[in-house]
Amino acid sequence: MSADVLVVGAGLAGLHAATLLAARGHDVLLVDRRPALSRAIRTTGIFVRRTLDDFPLPAGRLGPPIRRVVLYPPGLRRPVTLVSARDEYRVGDMAGLYTDAARAAGDAGVRIALGTRYAGRRGDAYVLTAPGGPVEVRARFVVGADGARSRVARDLRLDRNRHLLVGAEEVFSVAPGDGPPTFHCVLDPTLAPGYLAWVVNDGRHAHVGVAGYADRFPGGLRHALRRFAASAPGLPAGGRPDEVERRGGPIPVGGVLRRIGCPDGLLVGDAAGAVSPLTAGGLDPCLRLSAYAAVVLDEALRTGRRDVVSRYDGASLRSRFRGRLTLRHGLAQVRTPAVASAAFTLLRTPLGRAAARGVLFGDRSFPAP
Repeated sequence: MSADVLVVGAGLAGLHAATLLAARGHDVLLVDRRPALSRAIRTTGIFVRRTLDDFPLPAGRLGPPIRRVVLYPPGLRRPVTLVSARDEYRVGDMAGLYTDAARAAGDAGVRIALGTRYAGRRGDAYVLTAPGGPVEVRARFVVGADGARSRVARDLRLDRNRHLLVGAEEVFSVAPGDGPPTFHCVLDPTLAPGYLAWVVNDGRHAHVGVAGYADRFPGGLRHALRRFAASAPGLPAGGRPDEVERRGGPIPVGGVLRRIGCPDGLLVGDAAGAVSPLTAGGLDPCLRLSAYAAVVLDEALRTGRRDVVSRYDGASLRSRFRGRLTLRHGLAQVRTPAVASAAFTLLRTPLGRAAARGVLFGDRSFPAP
């Protein structure tokens, strides 16, 4: 089997890159180990305002807009509430969005093979484990959209994510009318060491989750999630509703990797570290970096010049993440409730509230190459 481009991984990053390349007339094969894209969803699905402004996401797959964020210290006492004048967040129906994106990819000419696992590289071919047995694919380029622990990155000898959080989330159906859609964030290192616990309740679903450094969870990640879900803010007053779905997985927070491209291929999405080091948001970066990847590969395919891929340089993008990497380092040092409570007092000052608003409601997005 042959293709111009083999894309490994059918998350939003892989689907977007594959669709753009096929729309430019290239032969694209997209593979994913899941038999259905509605399964094994890992992301919370939070889209920020800049993404909603710049990408044509179907409104029917998005929950109600969220303008209100509530920040809590350990113990949940005296939270800080921030309200934006604009619609800042919407939570996507990720199963529906993946299904729609796969349909658009197919319409553009992408060949999609689900239930097909990337097994590695053998000489000048890539080996896939398909339902009918092993398949070798000869592709001019390969795109690694296969997550934070990318096997494509390993085979291309590109950089790999070393700085990871792990997260877990439960999703519940809720009835509307229990207050405005709200994003609740809890800073408590006993629940979420080095990151946050959260409840995103948009009046349709409540996403309840925790994330942090794997080796710091007292009792483990699932234990922390059970503890938090038992008394999490933002859930209906009548008790916890029935669970709809569970999600979880690694989250790269070390910033964009330096070497994300070589003459044989490149990385997008989590595989490239295209996730905010501070907020751990990855949907906006994955779409923007995938669009740039498609531009670079299109030129390389049209001109026959593999050296064009050298322009796909993570180091030049990484330099614009210095501030967020510094804040990530600071958040990683919050190891006790006492330190978290002390840090939280800054959020109650005008300067602290302004800084929080800048992070949560700011106009910045993934830097343009």
